[in-house]
Amino acid sequence: MNVKRWTALIIAGVLLVFSLGINTVFAIFKSDLFGNFDSLMAGDNLSVMETVIENGNMDKRIAYLKIDGAIQDIGSSSLWQPVAYDHQFFLGQLDNILNDDSIQGIVLSVNSPGGGVKESAEIYKRLLKIKEEREIPIYVSMDSMAASGGYYISAPADKIFAQRDTITGSIGVIMQSINYQALAEKVGIKYETFKSGEHKDMLSPMREVTAEERAMMQDMINESYEEFVDIVEKGRNMSEAEVKKVADGRILSGTKALESGLIDEIGDQEATITALREDFDLQDAELFEYSYEMGGWQSYVGMKIGSVFGPSTEEKMLMKIMTDYKAPKMMYLYGEY
Repeated sequence: MNVKRWTALIIAGVLLVFSLGINTVFAIFKSDLFGNFDSLMAGDNLSVMETVIENGNMDKRIAYLKIDGAIQDIGSSSLWQPVAYDHQFFLGQLDNILNDDSIQGIVLSVNSPGGGVKESAEIYKRLLKIKEEREIPIYVSMDSMAASGGYYISAPADKIFAQRDTITGSIGVIMQSINYQALAEKVGIKYETFKSGEHKDMLSPMREVTAEERAMMQDMINESYEEFVDIVEKGRNMSEAEVKKVADGRILSGTKALESGLIDEIGDQEATITALREDFDLQDAELFEYSYEMGGWQSYVGMKIGSVFGPSTEEKMLMKIMTDYKAPKMMYLYGEY
């Protein structure tokens, strides 16, 4: 065997060992052994920060909060998979305001089509608790969309601002399921179900909903709908009849919402902040927002490892498909999000 062949064999051997090593490391980081890797990298290194937007009196401060995206508790951001809206982090911000006497007002920016009934109610209850216990004003600035659950959480505000082209309203409840029984039968798929009661597989995608079950579901929807209407009545000081004129699921522009009594003024975020300052003598108050970030070398290493060992685009899509399907649930939601 000549020198060229020996050289080629050695190079091939080195490449094979290198490839096996990379694949092994990749498998380790993707295995359950490091299932809590994100928490190891973030964990104690996750710091809640206060970022000053406008300098001012630190003894009289305005907290700027923002909801951007669907109001759903889908977990917290990680190295592998950041989330647009972190529900638990947002609830934590509200809890912090409840215990911080330096905060004298809240500006809540809402850009959301709504979301879960449970999550929306959690935000609403905390905002109500802040109003009752802290007695500080809450002003809402509606962005491009503040519909359904986005309106639900805005209802307890002392004043609501929206822009002329803001999409709001959509007061109501929706619950959907998919029935692919006919498709399954067409391709020869049979779904076997063993259940303890007649309605245990209610809303199964493999059978029709019975008339009795449809009535049950409608009762649930109606109950949540009436609660939504009550929330708007209390928050907007409107009668049930006034609310129900527009509480049929319809969406409204900012202008129409003003005519219907669902908002107070047409204005953007800057107008909302200015109004809060003037209405409650907070002209010199500091304006700040909460954020969180990983600090130090852990953040740098985490980003590098995430980019190398994190899931590929195809894997992310597969994870989304596998995790998106859940049991049908009631939503304060406008449109498909």
